[in-house]
Amino acid sequence: MTASTDTASAPAAGGFDNDNRQASGLGDAARDYVNRLRGGDMGSLPAILGLVVLVVIFASLNDRFLTTYNLANLVVQASSIMVLAMGIVFVLLLGEIDLSAGVAGGACATITALMLIDHDWNWLLATLAGVAFGAVIGLVIGALVSLLGIPSFVVTLAFLLGLQAVPLKLIGSGGSLRFDDPVLRGLSIKNVPATAGWIAAIVIVLGFAALSLYRYRSLAAKGLVHPPIALVVIRIVVLGVIVLGVTALLNANRSPNPIFDISGIPWAAPVVIALLLFWTYVLTKTRFGRHLYAVGGNAEAARRAGINVRRVRISAFVICSSMAALAGLLSASYTGKVSPGSGGNNVLLYAVAAAVIGGTSLFGGRGRAIDAVIGGLVIATISNGLGLLNQAAYINFVVTGGVLLLAASVDAISRRRRSSAGV
Repeated sequence: MTASTDTASAPAAGGFDNDNRQASGLGDAARDYVNRLRGGDMGSLPAILGLVVLVVIFASLNDRFLTTYNLANLVVQASSIMVLAMGIVFVLLLGEIDLSAGVAGGACATITALMLIDHDWNWLLATLAGVAFGAVIGLVIGALVSLLGIPSFVVTLAFLLGLQAVPLKLIGSGGSLRFDDPVLRGLSIKNVPATAGWIAAIVIVLGFAALSLYRYRSLAAKGLVHPPIALVVIRIVVLGVIVLGVTALLNANRSPNPIFDISGIPWAAPVVIALLLFWTYVLTKTRFGRHLYAVGGNAEAARRAGINVRRVRISAFVICSSMAALAGLLSASYTGKVSPGSGGNNVLLYAVAAAVIGGTSLFGGRGRAIDAVIGGLVIATISNGLGLLNQAAYINFVVTGGVLLLAASVDAISRRRRSSAGV
């Protein structure tokens, strides 16, 4: 069936000949990767290259850009965009859109803040209330799109307008709610202890190494397609260098005043990493993930294959709005308050841009949770770097818009190449 073909090709991105032969060495693996690029399977490569270029440019123009203090601030700035973009990825995989995700996050953060202030709930219950409100929003949107057949653009545009009334009614025009719970506010202003950070980094590297080697041995034992062991080792080493290097960088004292110690990974980073690992597992290792790719690739073929297309669509919108609630909490944690304008302005546009820049296709069927993280870093780097250069606000919009247009163009060209290659 067509659905099974789409399901297999979307997350795995192909990569080997159909006769199930493994790449015998790094040379074969490199040629295979080049062939995939020529066939239009660009993945996150353009975003990674763009991120490297941006870092080089900003570092050369301002020596404060690569300071540990600024890099830690960059991580916190990017966290809410990454989390919201992860939710957007799920609806983009279906070829849909959610224009209300940004303001939904603001409305959910308002509910959480009210539970903390007016009802004296603890941070966990208040957070669950906000996320539950987001899930209800996604459930209603998904039902209207899937059951009534209303285009997602129209439904979410209506919710974009309507949800702005929630914080405006509950807070009042010009008002704001303090977001100073020690735990939730601490996500942005507090850091993981250095020892705990090192332990977590080592566990991540060792866990990735164990899973990679186990998967390699399992595939090899079954005679299935698998990459050469040298490539597996290189992946482990690269991840280890990145994770341990970033940990060492952020665990250094970045306080301008040597008397005060500011070191450790911001708590927002572990939240993003945990969500990334969880949603990556959902998309690549669960039946729901396979069904999501199948519906995004060809909804009719997926329906004929026995997949409940309506349920998949509703679930995607529920996930998107729930992630929007978490993104709203991270944003409120960064600013220290919730106001009627929370989640508005360009929050949604930045999140959609992050997902697309990272490599998620606007046409559905192709995308990963990591795309949101990479794209979020690109968006935050542009804003942070231009801010250090004291550029006017309009420059940020122009550059971000240009990067998004370039990413959309790459997506369209890649899709055309894949279509020509019959992928």
